[in-house]
Amino acid sequence: MVEAVSSSTRNRGSSRSSSANTGHNDYGRKKCEALAGNSNLNGEDELQMAIGSDKNATKQSCKVAVIGAGAAGLVAARELQREGHEVVVYEEGEKVGGVWLYNSDVEDDPLGLDPNRCSVHSSMYASLRTNLPRELMGYLDYPFLPREGRDVRRFPRHEEVASYLQDFAEEFNLLLLVKFCTKVEYVGIYRGDGNTEADIVNDSSFKQQLLREGCEDLREDSANLETRWVVRTRERRQAVEKERDVLNFATGCEDQVTDVIFDAVVICNGHYSQPRVAWIPGLEKWPGKQMHSHNYRIAEPFRDKVVVVIGNGPSGIDISLELISVAKEVHFCAKKWDLSKDLFWPLHEGKLQCHLLVELVTEDGTVHFQDGISCHVDVILHCTGYLYSFPFLDTHGIVTVENSAVGPLFEHVFPPLLAPSLSFVGLPFKMFRVSRFV
Repeated sequence: MVEAVSSSTRNRGSSRSSSANTGHNDYGRKKCEALAGNSNLNGEDELQMAIGSDKNATKQSCKVAVIGAGAAGLVAARELQREGHEVVVYEEGEKVGGVWLYNSDVEDDPLGLDPNRCSVHSSMYASLRTNLPRELMGYLDYPFLPREGRDVRRFPRHEEVASYLQDFAEEFNLLLLVKFCTKVEYVGIYRGDGNTEADIVNDSSFKQQLLREGCEDLREDSANLETRWVVRTRERRQAVEKERDVLNFATGCEDQVTDVIFDAVVICNGHYSQPRVAWIPGLEKWPGKQMHSHNYRIAEPFRDKVVVVIGNGPSGIDISLELISVAKEVHFCAKKWDLSKDLFWPLHEGKLQCHLLVELVTEDGTVHFQDGISCHVDVILHCTGYLYSFPFLDTHGIVTVENSAVGPLFEHVFPPLLAPSLSFVGLPFKMFRVSRFV
């Protein structure tokens, strides 16, 4: 079913005056020219063009879906609510916190490549501590302060970050906005004015129309059409009923699938759940075990194993140091090594060896490194980062993910053709303060 949309929302575009239409047509021309690279806009016009808004337009309350209740989703929901919008936050888990919620479960595909796998969102391993001090991790108006009886260290464990985000949600009454145990399965453009699924755009006709009619279509749409979205969700019925804050796991209940129409969607689903795996010649016939750090939790399963860890980022360093307590050997490989920074490696000389990247692997279980060293290996552990993934999002090619980049986006947030009704919060991989979201 599609949830009904009020007539005031549906007819919003047609109620504008002719003078407003003129302003929007001029704005639409600027938007088209800018997209084509043919305009010379000043900074303010460029911003207004990118987010798809007219600075003279009257502020209106919108119904907004926020996908994800992690660090980005929570603060996005708060700011949207402060601006008077009706906000619904969809969260697949049972608590707020996103990637900071530790889950001892792992996926049935250790490499995380099977699109049909039973996915686990969190990539936390049990021993993880932050690699940034808490002073840099808090929101500007809600600092990440030590609390009595909890982890007060400057670099706390993951549980402390999850608790901080829970505190933030409670402080600003955000929990009432969140639909827990609810997975977003589809987000698509909705162009109809009725209440049936037939109005959902389900082919490429919308994009083809934009390409065929070009700026003229955009100019008209900017005055007479506001893009809305249908959001299809699946609510896990066996875990949604609460009584005295304790989950009741009823059996035999079917999941509830619902389609709801929104004026805007803010995507905050994070980017640490879809593994990126190194390509190595010979892996298809190599007999050993492979896994991605996304599915690493504790070191014990690697006891007495010979392990290769690929990637010397924060996870690779943490996991390598943890494995040397139980593994027979740990071979740590990366594109390059900075000996001035990696002074701790000599402390573990013998049990841990550093190499350049893997050159190839062979059917007898041998791993050959680019530095000329070879050894028989039991496990290859890919600590090779993550890919952007929005399997639920259907923009008919207007927004794409290519070469680890999401685009086209203005300031990593707004896709010009679909702004301001679609936005992304928290996309950059580089480490930065959570306060950047505010």
